[in-house]
Amino acid sequence: MDASIIALIIIGVALILYITELIPIAVTSILACLALAIFGVISMGTAFAGFGNDIVFLMAGMVVIGNTLFETGVARIVGRKIIALVGGNEKVFIVVLILVATVPAAFLSNTAAAAMMLPIAAAAIAASGGRFSRRNTYMVVGIAAVTSGGLTVVGSPPQLIAQSILREGGHDTIGFFELSAVGLPIIGLLLVFYLTIGHSLQKRVFNFPEPAADESTGMSDVAHEEVLSPKDRVKRLARMWVAVAVLVFCIVGFITDLWTMGIVAMVGASVCIISGCITQKRAYQTMDWTTIIVIACSLGLSAGLDHSGAGLMIAHAVVDFLGQGVSPWLLTAALAFIAIVLTNFMSSTATAALLIPIAVNIALELGFDVKSVVLAVVIAGNISYATPVSTPPMTMMLPAGYRFMDYVKVGGLFTLLAYVLVVLLFPLVLNF
Repeated sequence: MDASIIALIIIGVALILYITELIPIAVTSILACLALAIFGVISMGTAFAGFGNDIVFLMAGMVVIGNTLFETGVARIVGRKIIALVGGNEKVFIVVLILVATVPAAFLSNTAAAAMMLPIAAAAIAASGGRFSRRNTYMVVGIAAVTSGGLTVVGSPPQLIAQSILREGGHDTIGFFELSAVGLPIIGLLLVFYLTIGHSLQKRVFNFPEPAADESTGMSDVAHEEVLSPKDRVKRLARMWVAVAVLVFCIVGFITDLWTMGIVAMVGASVCIISGCITQKRAYQTMDWTTIIVIACSLGLSAGLDHSGAGLMIAHAVVDFLGQGVSPWLLTAALAFIAIVLTNFMSSTATAALLIPIAVNIALELGFDVKSVVLAVVIAGNISYATPVSTPPMTMMLPAGYRFMDYVKVGGLFTLLAYVLVVLLFPLVLNF
């Protein structure tokens, strides 16, 4: 059987498993890469070469740093500052949560930002005396983290995957802040949404009782802090400053290209462990292993599509459907729509791994700018909020008690609004 057909069958089965989650997504990714190697589509070394990729080390390092900010109590302090700032106005609280989530999501990862923002939100809710609720604020944290993760090249897995594929293919790569041209308007749209219809819509949709407080969010740490000895207080304060300094180091390193982003992140993570800000055991326990495995294996899936010719075959099929005379705007709008639909039922990581190589082949076939077509897929991966399985930040909001249709009604509406906005922006920000 032709290698391209074998690759399509393997990836088609992987797609079904991603959507249905009959087995864990990480296991699906590993099995797909194994199948590509077993059936001779690519070599074993190529199938799993992603585990040595700089992008994987970047993701792992930044997860450790993000968890360190949580472990040292930096997140809790920010939560208290928020309450002092907003008082008892829940709508203003929501706006502040969106703005506060922007920096960690853009410079760490959307997953790390969501993990850091939840204890901040929980601490603020506890201090509000019942004026704020988890059901009205948690989903905002997820949407803000996903959106803000689309501001820089390191904010979420889709652009990390795209950057690697573009670089390995010899194409122009994504600038560190290049995505902000679209990401910032979406942040603005999110603010307008919650200042107008979003907050009242949530109150109507989220009509379930407020879940009981969860001490695992870090809310109990406030009481624990009162029994610390003066010596322990000094140690904790020192660790907080080290954690903040590491974050600043990484941001500067990313912007200045001091080393590769993976090296910068791993140096920062190592400092966090060596300094005692987070233990090695805790770093392992809090690592997002699923994302690490899926990112690494996604490069193997991309290689399978590329080396077998399956990606080119799909590209021809899409081009034939749209027609050779399709405009760049229509093509990018169509790819973005497909990416949004898939992301809401798979994951942004898996969608990017499957669609980006196809987008590259389509762009080459039609003679369009490769990076611009890829950017359309990347951007769409960061505006998918309509289901709890679309991205890890949206899944992490489930403790607020949301039902599947709650995501559809609130997150789905904002997904539609964001899609219309980015499609209108495409001619302005992409190289048509």
